[in-house]
Amino acid sequence: MGWQQQLGVGVGPLQPHFLSPNPTTHKAVNTPASLPLSSTKTRNYTSTLRAISLQQLPPNALRRKRDPNWRGGFSLGVDLGMSRTGLALSKGFSIRPLTVLELRGQKLELQLLQIAQQEEADEFIIGLPKSSDGKETPQSNKVRSVAGRFAARAADRGWRVYLQDEHGTTTEATDRMICMGLSRSTRQSKIDAYAAMMVLERYFSLAGQETELVLPKNLDLQEKLKTGPPRDIDFFPEEFEG
Repeated sequence: MGWQQQLGVGVGPLQPHFLSPNPTTHKAVNTPASLPLSSTKTRNYTSTLRAISLQQLPPNALRRKRDPNWRGGFSLGVDLGMSRTGLALSKGFSIRPLTVLELRGQKLELQLLQIAQQEEADEFIIGLPKSSDGKETPQSNKVRSVAGRFAARAADRGWRVYLQDEHGTTTEATDRMICMGLSRSTRQSKIDAYAAMMVLERYFSLAGQETELVLPKNLDLQEKLKTGPPRDIDFFPEEFEG
């Protein structure tokens, strides 16, 4: 059964709980840093982070804006939660809720990788909790910690991880489901997936320009990100012709 069948939804268009200090100030060696795409300010990153330019790894939405003929992988939206994680998928201009996972830790990370492989996604857009005035919260640090660990796993496959402000997306998701006429019980079971969908909608509406790249400090992983995943025959058939 497909993920959309599990949710009982068709094609259509994050509140986490997981500890890490803000990446602009902490000094933990094993925690990746996240770099804002739209920021022009200089930050005090370690020398390993200067090995790669942020503009070398733009998200798919920004690549598409720069080049309408760009071809590449799909985007997986992630609404991290303490016990439930919602997923949504974007293929082209179609965004839809995908599934809700009741997993944590390594099991969650491995399942995310498996789903991305199955759905041909090459980037993860993870919702970052913020307050109504745009400031980060204790929940933000927890999400950054999880995203940082996961980014190292994803980078090993050439896949990128970005953070996107998710403030208000749960309310937007609830309103969307009410407008669709979904029952209260259905809304409760699918809210996380629809919240992930709202994160993806916001990401694409802003052309990915307000995301943050979660960059592993390991130089080998950085090189894998620069190289990217293997070319897919569905996107580049001419490269596989004899």
